[in-house]
Amino acid sequence: MLPKNFKPYKVKLRNLIRLGSKFDGGYVIDNRVISKTKYLITCGLNDDWSFEKEFLKKNPNCYLLAYDHTVTRNYWKNRFKQDFIKFISFKKLSLKKILDIFKYIDYVFFFRKRNKHFIKKIVKKIKKASKEETVKNILKNKNNIILKIDIENDEYKILPDIIVNSNKINMLIIEFHNVHKKLNRIIKFIENFKLKLVHIHGNNYMGVNKNNDPNVLEMTFLNHKKYKIENRKTNFQYPIPNLDYPNLKRNPDIALRFND
Repeated sequence: MLPKNFKPYKVKLRNLIRLGSKFDGGYVIDNRVISKTKYLITCGLNDDWSFEKEFLKKNPNCYLLAYDHTVTRNYWKNRFKQDFIKFISFKKLSLKKILDIFKYIDYVFFFRKRNKHFIKKIVKKIKKASKEETVKNILKNKNNIILKIDIENDEYKILPDIIVNSNKINMLIIEFHNVHKKLNRIIKFIENFKLKLVHIHGNNYMGVNKNNDPNVLEMTFLNHKKYKIENRKTNFQYPIPNLDYPNLKRNPDIALRFND
């Protein structure tokens, strides 16, 4: 079972919406933050910006700043080669698979003007200024922020910077990896972070541990000083039907259990 402080605080179910893919790449947020957000900052992009795209449809005045050092020109060259080989090797492909071959075109048209992608790695301390950036620098002189983080275990290095900048953040969406190994660090973060946990979901891509708890968790935190939440834990069952979906759709979603 998950620790009791992993159980979210209660918000009205009608305030929770899903943006982005129904499967991996989609996240649950509180819709009250959308219109009040000036900066959507994404750390970890890969090849899925469905969340960002849907968010900006609802708030086109928001600035998008994305950071991912792995999405380079070579990344797109290698991806196109692999996708093209699949295209000519198989007679039947889904429409999504066919469109994925031209993903780079979507990338070019989406990341322009106020939508920026920086080919930089998020680090605790900068050693190579041209290739690295810190959360502290990114959030400097900014406010009314949604911060979205999926950086494959590096999230633990930057948790102190997130805590220090709590007042600037309307909402934090974060993926915690290797939960069974880093459990105490997540517990400590939740205890020290000023925002309140309002949603949780188990990512089924990486399976479960011996206690049937997910190895990867997606968490959404809300600034309760700006948006009202109830000062008690929710009675929702997780995953929430018609809101949460399995990241890997061919496998069942993970039912979460909490200690009392």
